[in-house]
Amino acid sequence: MVKILHFADAHIDMSNYGQHDPESGLPMRVMDFLKSLDAIVDTAIAEKVDLVIFAGDTYKDRSPAPTYQREWGRRMMRLARASIPVLLITGNHDISPSQGRAHALQEYETLDPDYIHVVSKPELLKPEQLNGVPVQVIAIPWLTRQTVKATLQDQEQEEADPTTELEKALTGWLEYTVGRLDPHLATILTTHASIFGAKFGYEQNIKIGKDVVLAPGLVKRKDFDYVALGHIHRFQDLNEGAHPPVVYAGSIERVDFGELKEEKGFVIAEVSKGHTTYTFHKLDTRKFIDRSIALDDNFMVNESIIAALPAPEDIKDAIVRLSIHYPREFETLIDEPRIRDYAKEAFEFYLLKSPSSTARARLPEGHETSSLSPLELLELYWTQDHKKALDREALAKLASEIITQVEGGGTE
Repeated sequence: MVKILHFADAHIDMSNYGQHDPESGLPMRVMDFLKSLDAIVDTAIAEKVDLVIFAGDTYKDRSPAPTYQREWGRRMMRLARASIPVLLITGNHDISPSQGRAHALQEYETLDPDYIHVVSKPELLKPEQLNGVPVQVIAIPWLTRQTVKATLQDQEQEEADPTTELEKALTGWLEYTVGRLDPHLATILTTHASIFGAKFGYEQNIKIGKDVVLAPGLVKRKDFDYVALGHIHRFQDLNEGAHPPVVYAGSIERVDFGELKEEKGFVIAEVSKGHTTYTFHKLDTRKFIDRSIALDDNFMVNESIIAALPAPEDIKDAIVRLSIHYPREFETLIDEPRIRDYAKEAFEFYLLKSPSSTARARLPEGHETSSLSPLELLELYWTQDHKKALDREALAKLASEIITQVEGGGTE
């Protein structure tokens, strides 16, 4: 039996909420991500795991600041000093779209520290490449046409659909690699990829149509004893109750409100030939709160808004968003300083005001819509919407440029 710790999608330099910590100088949200990473490293050492597998996406992009590289490196070296092999595969946020550019984990390949192994192209690792851990790992990083063609140089003929070409090449490589497996050793497949049927979290700024989406049959093979996935931020087992477990560990912290209801954590699996058990370990992450209220009368407006929020003790240290929908005429009734004072203990508080107008723009007497130009109609709407004169002038200039471009057939 081999005990592994599997985590993914660290994105440790995400700092889209909160302020900087005055003592360390780091964004406080980055410190949240590092706190989760510390908990993972501490657990790996305390549990005496045999192998740590990180299934991709270390940072938010392939050009991290040196400070964040330092913080990641410190934690990886803690594992190395504890003689725990660490397998790091590159994810889509770790690599450059330009062929030949260094990826975000390049320094580990360059310096080659003991116990830290980086995989940036499809590879089969045997025990001798994993510091003697008695397991074999098929590692497939985030795939592009370039990485597949660099690994498989027998693809001479271009096909009409590059995604089809890539998937066929990967399938062929995987079949060849499975044929090289030691039948007596447990086998782990790890990849940073989309698997058809997985439930996505908010990481939808990934263009799903551009992902290489692997067929479930490619990973739910009896040749494997555990499949360690990265890329999708929601923890899930795509082969629940069957062998092998096909597990997305999920991200280690919430990236934004789209991941509001998702638990964050990592997986410890005990892997044997033909049998694997695993446990999802939930991390103590910062709370996100998202509330919304629609006002339909002007009685006790602020009391109604505050009642939509949790108690102050529940707001404390949370990232809070409150959306208010109301008729535009209620605007002067909303006491924004009072609302913000109520939520002052929040780590970050976002107040989103969405006024609506029921009044319809009235045309000048004797005019029909057909008699007015698009710019005249827009000017009428902006006037009815109480836009300032300078704003109307700027909007009119922009609208005129757009209309001229469209009518002239411009493409820029």
